[in-house]
Amino acid sequence: MGAPWQAELSDRLREMIHQTIPSVEERIQYKKPHFLKNGHYAAVISPSKDAIAFMIMNATGLDFPKGFEGPPERKWIKIRKGDSPDYTLLSSLLSQSSESL
Repeated sequence: MGAPWQAELSDRLREMIHQTIPSVEERIQYKKPHFLKNGHYAAVISPSKDAIAFMIMNATGLDFPKGFEGPPERKWIKIRKGDSPDYTLLSSLLSQSSESL
């Protein structure tokens, strides 16, 4: 993975995902970590040159705050160097989206 801040951020996101969904299965697809619950995609960590995108799947019907992008079924937020992600919020959204998986 790119810069040290990206590796650190990805590690924190990974820990948060595992704490939020204890039974989550992690696999690398398309060179990115994908997280599955009961065989269904729950989240993806997607690094790019200047950001880490954190994607929450199965998002239809959830109320996402400003800053999230994407179609109703999946939303992502791009986290850049110097940003302070709200891990509690991300965990809450992930928990809600993965409840029915």
